[in-house]
Amino acid sequence: MPSSGSKLVHVLIGKSILETLLIGALAVFTFITLFPPQFHGWGEVTDTGIAGWAVNDADPYGRVQVHLFINGQFVAAGVANLARPDVSAAGRASDEWHGYKFSFPTLPAGRHEARIYALHDSGEGRRKSLQLLGDPMTFTIQDEGKVVNVTKNK
Repeated sequence: MPSSGSKLVHVLIGKSILETLLIGALAVFTFITLFPPQFHGWGEVTDTGIAGWAVNDADPYGRVQVHLFINGQFVAAGVANLARPDVSAAGRASDEWHGYKFSFPTLPAGRHEARIYALHDSGEGRRKSLQLLGDPMTFTIQDEGKVVNVTKNK
């Protein structure tokens, strides 16, 4: 016959297992509820700005709101709704209207880093999150304003 001490150990182990399952279920629920769907995109530095495309896999016909950050500072917001036939031809989107283009603001000469983020609303618009599209893009602006030394996003 098990002693009362071993019964207590079994009850505590059972309780620990149930708590672990509950916390795991809450973590999965929170992740699914709060975090954005998977966005895909690509960007490149051009002579005059940043251009690329963005697609929301959960809504392949939807238009993605994109934000441009340069050197960690918010610069501009836009919607990826320009024609990009190459994106639909490659099978990455359901239609071609997923392109975006931003012009450079006035930037000092030197090295800069640009990042494009997709904006996701959740919780009926009460929560917003950003997802980085691709890799950061680095570029250098010369004294006369010409863009050189471009690292393109993959």
